[in-house]
Amino acid sequence: MDALTQYLEGNREQFLEDLKKVLRIPSVSTQPAHREDVRRCAQHVADDLKAIGMTRVEVVPTAGHPVLYAEWLGAPGKPTALLYGHYDVQPPEPLELWTTPPFEPTLRDGKLYARGACDDKGQVYMHLSALKAHMKVNGRLPLNLKVVIEGEEEAGSDNLEKFLRERRRELDADVIVVSDTSMLAADQPALCYGLRGILYTQIEVTGPAHDLHSGEFGGAVMNPANALAVIIAALRDGDGRVTVPGMYDRVRALTPKEREGYRGLPFDEAAFIRETGAPVAFGEKGYTTLERIWARPTCDVNGMWSGYIGEGSKTVLPSFAAAKVSMRLVPDQDFTELFPRFEAYVKKLAPPGVTVVVKNLHGAPPFLTEPDHPMLQAAVRALARSWQKPPALIREGGSIPVMATFKETHNLPCILLGFGLVDDNVHAPNEKFSLTSFHGGTRSVAYLYEELAKGA
Repeated sequence: MDALTQYLEGNREQFLEDLKKVLRIPSVSTQPAHREDVRRCAQHVADDLKAIGMTRVEVVPTAGHPVLYAEWLGAPGKPTALLYGHYDVQPPEPLELWTTPPFEPTLRDGKLYARGACDDKGQVYMHLSALKAHMKVNGRLPLNLKVVIEGEEEAGSDNLEKFLRERRRELDADVIVVSDTSMLAADQPALCYGLRGILYTQIEVTGPAHDLHSGEFGGAVMNPANALAVIIAALRDGDGRVTVPGMYDRVRALTPKEREGYRGLPFDEAAFIRETGAPVAFGEKGYTTLERIWARPTCDVNGMWSGYIGEGSKTVLPSFAAAKVSMRLVPDQDFTELFPRFEAYVKKLAPPGVTVVVKNLHGAPPFLTEPDHPMLQAAVRALARSWQKPPALIREGGSIPVMATFKETHNLPCILLGFGLVDDNVHAPNEKFSLTSFHGGTRSVAYLYEELAKGA
C-alpha cells in the first residue's frame, strides 16, 4: 500500500468529521431565511480550502449567493483541472418525514443521513479530503487545480454564468471535473459521459371570461380543461414517441458499440421499476429502459391545474386550465430551435373556442464527452485502481445546466465522476450518503488527480 493510500485509509474518521461540520450548516439557497447560513457555509468551505493549502482562495460576492474560487498552480508543465461543485442544498421540508433532523448528520447502518449528504456537500468533500491527502503526503498536488464551488445550483445558478464569463481566461484548464452524479450500484463505479438537456414549458388555455355553471353552459362552450386534455393526449403516440414536428430531426443515434455496452451493464430493470412503485415499464417502442432514459428525448406533464379541486363537488365549467410540460433532450437537439415548433404544434392541436399561450420557462442543452477521450480514460484508470470492478461508461437522464455553460465558454472534456446511489433520497426526506461511496469516492478522486497528471 503506497503512502497516499495509507493516509486515505488512516484518516477516514477525520474526513467524515470534516463533512459533518459543513452538513450542519443549513445552506438552503432558495429560502431567504437561510441567506446568512448560505454565506456562512461559503466562508466555512473557503476556510477548509485555505487549511488544505490552496494558494489562493476567494469568496466572490454575486447578486445572489457567493461563488468560491480557489487555485493551486504549483505544478508547471502538468495539466490543469477545473473542479466544479456546489455547497447549497435543497429545502428539507417536509420535516416530519425525516427520521432524524436534516441538519444533524447521523450515522445509521453505514450511511450518513443529512440534507446535502450526497447532493452535493458529500461529493465536494470527497475532493477536499483527497486534496488534503496529497498535500499531507507529498506537500503538493500532482497537477494544477482550479476550484469553483457555487451557492445557487439548487436555485437555478442564476449568477454563475456571469462569473464564468467574466473570469473566462482565469479559468482556463485542460479538463473539467464534476462529482454530482451516481454509480450504478454500491459496488459498481460509473463514469458518466453524457447528460440530457431540457426544455421546460407552460401551456395556458383560456376559454370563457369567467367560470360558468356546468349545467347552464355545459355543451354550449368549449371547456378549457377538456381542451388541455386534448392537447396533452396528442403530444405522444401509442408507441411512446413524441409527436412534435421535428422532435427527432437532430437526435443523435446510439452507436452499436454504445447499445452493446448498455446491454452488458449490471442493470436490474425489474428492480429499477419496482423502486418507482409503477406496475410496469413504459416508454418509446424499440428501446430498452436504459436507452430511453439516457439517450432518447421525452415529453412529460409535470403538473396540471384547472377548475375546482377542493373537498366535495362544485359543478363548475372552468375558464382557465394550465399544465407544465418538460422535454428532456439528447445530443444534438437544440431547445431554442424546438420551442417555436412546440408552441406552434400546441396551438394547432387546440380545438376552437379557446385561446392558448405557450411559455418557455427555461432550457438547457444536452452534454456529451466522447468516452474514448484521453482525459476520460484517465478517470477509467483511477476508478479501476479504487474499486474491484471496472467502471461502467454511462449516461444519465437528468441535466446539469452548468455543463452547457462550460461547453460554451471553455469547450473542454468533462469528467462526471459521481458516487451517489439511486436510493440516496436526493432532494427528498432522509437524504443519505453511503460511507462506502464517500470513502471509495475520496480514494477514486485522489487517484484521478494522479492519473490526470500523467497526461494523455
